[in-house]
Amino acid sequence: MNFIKTTEQDSNYNHLEKMSVSELLKNINNEDKTVALAVEKALPQIENLIEQIVSKLKIGGRLFYLGAGTSGRLGILDASECPPTFGVSHDLVIGLIAGGDTAIRKAVEFAEDSTTLGWQDLKSYKINKNDIVIGIAASGTTPYVISALEMCNKNDIVTGCITCNQDSPLSITARYPIEVIVGPEFVTGSSRMKAGTAQKMVLNMITTTTMIQLGHIKGNKMVDMQLSNNKLVDRGTKMIMSELNISQQEAKNLLDTYKNVRLAIINYHHGNK
Repeated sequence: MNFIKTTEQDSNYNHLEKMSVSELLKNINNEDKTVALAVEKALPQIENLIEQIVSKLKIGGRLFYLGAGTSGRLGILDASECPPTFGVSHDLVIGLIAGGDTAIRKAVEFAEDSTTLGWQDLKSYKINKNDIVIGIAASGTTPYVISALEMCNKNDIVTGCITCNQDSPLSITARYPIEVIVGPEFVTGSSRMKAGTAQKMVLNMITTTTMIQLGHIKGNKMVDMQLSNNKLVDRGTKMIMSELNISQQEAKNLLDTYKNVRLAIINYHHGNK
């Protein structure tokens, strides 16, 4: 099977250093406009993977993201936003990056080339058959990710991936691959650009859809969100006002008492004001 790494091909642009700021911005924006269309083509693959995620999380499993560099950081970002947004445990969605936490801020040389560390990182969380692991790699060739998914497959752990090349080694390894083919980057090989944007869009879809399916959204409101700052307390108060048709002070009192939008609404309906 021929594997063409389109993320590494030369772009349609050249002599970038001769472009004005305006030209650079316009051309980058034109390329970015194509990303959503590329994601749209992958919706059936995204749906298949999400159905697996929901089924695993419903039986007590966890979702793991595994990546290197930008891909790893994007997985960690998405995982870290789930507890405050949906009120879930920090242990439900877990992001792992080649090189460990140090690599979040500073590249760790050759960490992505390891064929053992990915599986070791997963084993440190006592990975099991109830869990699901998604490998994230724009190129689809990262050894840290591929080798870990191979071990998951051998241990009957469901695997998925997000990549931006078609028929890559990672896609072939994952049981539920997502391929978002964004084409060459504006700056050749700089997959933090279109590929990174595509990965972020898919990650948003995965966790948002999963959490809605698990019941963490009511209407279109984040009723399980953590009230970690004044902005979110104000948002929660307004949610309660709207849902119960009560005054701001009444809503604020309920939120102060129950510390959670969902619990405030449930207790009000039960006569606990």
